[in-house]
Amino acid sequence: MTAFDKNQVSRFRFVRCDFAADTGVARLVYAFDDGPEMTETVTVPGAPFQLEGERAAAVQRALQLLHLIAGVSYYKAAVPAQVSIDSYAIDAATAALVETVYLNGLGEFAYRNGLNLRGRFTLPVQGQAASAPVLGLREHALVAIGGGKDSLVSIEALRHAGVAETVTWIGGSQLIRACADRTGLPTLNIGRTLAPELFELNRQGAWNGHIPVTAVNSAIMVLAALVQGVDQVVFSNERSASYGSQIAGTGEVNHQWSKGWAFEQAFGEHVQQHVAADLHYYSLLRPLSELAVARQFARTDYYDAHFSSCNRNFHILGERPVNRWCGVCPKCHFVFLALAPFMPKTRLVRIFGRNLLDDSEQAGGYDALLEFGDHKPFECVGEGKESRAAMATLAARADWKEDVLVKRFASLIQPTLAADELQIEPLLVIDGEHRIPAALWERLRANFAA
Repeated sequence: MTAFDKNQVSRFRFVRCDFAADTGVARLVYAFDDGPEMTETVTVPGAPFQLEGERAAAVQRALQLLHLIAGVSYYKAAVPAQVSIDSYAIDAATAALVETVYLNGLGEFAYRNGLNLRGRFTLPVQGQAASAPVLGLREHALVAIGGGKDSLVSIEALRHAGVAETVTWIGGSQLIRACADRTGLPTLNIGRTLAPELFELNRQGAWNGHIPVTAVNSAIMVLAALVQGVDQVVFSNERSASYGSQIAGTGEVNHQWSKGWAFEQAFGEHVQQHVAADLHYYSLLRPLSELAVARQFARTDYYDAHFSSCNRNFHILGERPVNRWCGVCPKCHFVFLALAPFMPKTRLVRIFGRNLLDDSEQAGGYDALLEFGDHKPFECVGEGKESRAAMATLAARADWKEDVLVKRFASLIQPTLAADELQIEPLLVIDGEHRIPAALWERLRANFAA
């Protein structure tokens, strides 16, 4: 490969994509200018698949949507001003969705790299959008599992509601596999291999940074659902995911934009209107705050020894699952704080191996969560008001109030806040927009509110 100069690249090409029903392998091919092709593969287990007629056509539409969305990993290496699709045409609705995903999903990437992507990524449009047909998919949910508390709450809620489900994850994480096995439900482990050339480009100085991975995983699971002939793709993104970090002079930058409501609504509606009318994409936890999810999780200790939300353990090039919690990253800080109001202290300390709130060296990390002299971290953590309410709740409890960071909050931070902003009950209210099928939501709502 000749040396890569991101500043000399003028065009990003979506070269082609194909899916082999006999092997379950999708190939997504990309290139810069006339450079070498970069091929990503996605493997859906269970081949060979019988795909005919309208379902085969829907799989092709889902494949193209995946090709376009997964391209974000490669496009970001050079962010050229021109984009082309070599082997198929797309309509205006598809172009608009994908352009939105690139602009907003690369928001943190652009901010950190000092780039302005507004209006930069535009797709060529040809032809009109057709309405998606009803395929007669069977009632069954592919539920995404990430190894943390949120997906486990969804999995148990669906089980409680009597929904047939397959616990689904992408990639080779042993932590996630252990969690999935613990559910005792059918599992589906989808393979995803990034083009090796991408890592070489990164070594040669390509632009790099955060991508909207939930958008990519959503498109992968929509393809898998159609290949398997099932009618639901379920994620576990809560209400808080829609709120970003407030950056002085820049405005809002949301690390988890593709976990937010704006993405879920746009993507879910697009799938139903243009891919398959009876395929439902939704987040089961959208009407809940992070604290409401934590309360729900705390009701059972069945997963205490298996779950982990620690991001240090999930790396694209492998993981180090010696300890499931590093104890120093924003995710560890937040999950510890969010669970503390809802479970016995002894249980929480046993899960983490130590008491994070009794460690003065963690003060800076907790200040960021509280938005005290710092902005919310670029991580999938709850809103500042949730952290503040959780901390205020602990400050009023005998078993927590002597811990060094709780004490510090009570003396230094709490006096600067209005008392009515620190109530935890309003944050536990189940409310807000969602795409959960109405009949299912009626069954779930009582369970979540109890």
